[in-house]
Amino acid sequence: MQDPTSILAGLKVIDCGTFIFGPAVATVLSDFGADVVKIEPPGIGDPYRYLHKMPPIPDSEHSYGWILTNRNKRGIALNLKDESGQAVLRRMVAGADVFVTNYHPSVLRAFRATYEDLAPLNSRLVYAYATGYGERGAEVEKPGYDATAWWARSGLMESVREADSDPALSVPGMGDHPSAMALVSGVLLALIRRQTTGKGTKVSSSLLANGAWSNGYLIQAVLVGAKQFAPVTRRDTPNALVNRYRTRDDRWIFLAVIQEQKDWPRLPVALSRTDLLDDARFASLPARRANAPALTAELDAIFSTHDLAHWREALDRHDITFGVIGRLTEIDEDRQMIDNDVFREIQLADGTTVRTVDSPLSLAGCEKVRPRPAPALGEHSDQILRELGYDAGEIAALRARGAVS
Repeated sequence: MQDPTSILAGLKVIDCGTFIFGPAVATVLSDFGADVVKIEPPGIGDPYRYLHKMPPIPDSEHSYGWILTNRNKRGIALNLKDESGQAVLRRMVAGADVFVTNYHPSVLRAFRATYEDLAPLNSRLVYAYATGYGERGAEVEKPGYDATAWWARSGLMESVREADSDPALSVPGMGDHPSAMALVSGVLLALIRRQTTGKGTKVSSSLLANGAWSNGYLIQAVLVGAKQFAPVTRRDTPNALVNRYRTRDDRWIFLAVIQEQKDWPRLPVALSRTDLLDDARFASLPARRANAPALTAELDAIFSTHDLAHWREALDRHDITFGVIGRLTEIDEDRQMIDNDVFREIQLADGTTVRTVDSPLSLAGCEKVRPRPAPALGEHSDQILRELGYDAGEIAALRARGAVS
């Protein structure tokens, strides 16, 4: 049931996508009360249901990606290759506010679900299109995952590594989820525009463009012809004060002393090494740059003498900016995340209660809906068809034809 007090209550959204980028847009809208219907093909459904069984992704009895990206939604199994299935879709679109998809253009043409196909059915429709490489150019039809279009193509994969290491793989959803937030913003802008004009529109965003935006600082440097530094390792860095250091208990601290004029005098005090302040190699900013490898070696030796807990307290007490490099297996116990409701409880269909990652938006005075389990394949097919005006005989005929399950 929708909460009528939710900010997007009454908004009808169709999620006609797969895997993460497109469906995650609908997930965020559902968190704020939108009624989202997830369309899957009959048979095995969205292959994203089974991604958790692909090594080296963590193995689980739960399809945790499905829990995360498809919570709150109702599900219909609809064969969009069939004319009768397409007719159901058209009836759904006629009463919808938002249609979200990330299917390739050729698939959308086959499903008769392009913007040009659907816009004439509903002048108020906001058509949200999530693409890999954009809507123009030679690579429009190229399959695009966040690992390829967002992480690799944008230069992030090349940039986020040390000189002596190979390019690293991204983690699942690493680019999909932030890219979805960009498209959510576009949907909301289109809905604001609709309030003024009474007309819907098409809004789109690509993994490629979002990758460029995420890597925008370094790309902007290229665009103005900035001098590029040669890749370095942690030990031969040109700046020892923006670097990673290992503690005695094999944890890592990321030191981020950006405002050196203000922060450097406090750091040796925090480290109980005030002699570094008098060391000519580190006495000025140019000297610290010139002797960054030597300062890195000094800090390596210092941080290795105590456990993480000691350094957290010492650095915090002296107002030194740093971050603890989190271990994935401990993230669920992060007190700061817990205190800020990053995780929310959700009861699965089998009665099991687990936690899920909340979408990263909050509005004062606007409560999100309580997370509900992601749908089983075709779980709400009959309910949705009845809402569209199909009677029992028509539903039976659609099932017999294989248009719905």
